[in-house]
Amino acid sequence: MTDVVFREQVKQRSGQNIDRCYQCLKCTAGCPMAAHFEYKPNSLIRMIQYGRKEQVLDSRSIWLCVSCMTCAARCPNQVDISAVMDTLREMAVESGQPYGAEKNVVILHEEFIRSIRLWGRLHEVTFFIAYMLRSFDFFSPIPSGITLFAKRKLPFVPRRIKGIKGLQELFRRAYGKAPEKASGNRKKQEGAH
Repeated sequence: MTDVVFREQVKQRSGQNIDRCYQCLKCTAGCPMAAHFEYKPNSLIRMIQYGRKEQVLDSRSIWLCVSCMTCAARCPNQVDISAVMDTLREMAVESGQPYGAEKNVVILHEEFIRSIRLWGRLHEVTFFIAYMLRSFDFFSPIPSGITLFAKRKLPFVPRRIKGIKGLQELFRRAYGKAPEKASGNRKKQEGAH
């Protein structure tokens, strides 16, 4: 089923003219995560062009993009697929059926943002403790955590950056009081304008 409105929403919200994509595959050839994607980057763009909303938003691929921007650097038509992926993730959350098979990715993102807002930088120890408690994924972070701790790469005591108040003000302006609910707050702000 084709959803033309979906295609136009993705174009408008991402600021990317996906109609310029002619499937040269340079994005997919350079993507370090493409081997793990359900649909390769070029395939996702084609699916958006055809208006396959449910198929795209239910895809686990949109949650696996690491926003390295290799696709944007390689695209001969300046289509930034990482910006499109961000938009698709927001739309998936707004649709009420986010995450696909990657439900813990959103929890990871929310805890990452919370750590940045609190300390001005990522504090790995508190970040992973919060992630493990919310996701009930108690064991997968432990092996890498032990390795990092043994190499003294994990500071046990968090420290705030200088100028934390300025950073927190930016968060307040962008998200209100709950940065982890960014998609919902952004939607409310857009409705107010």
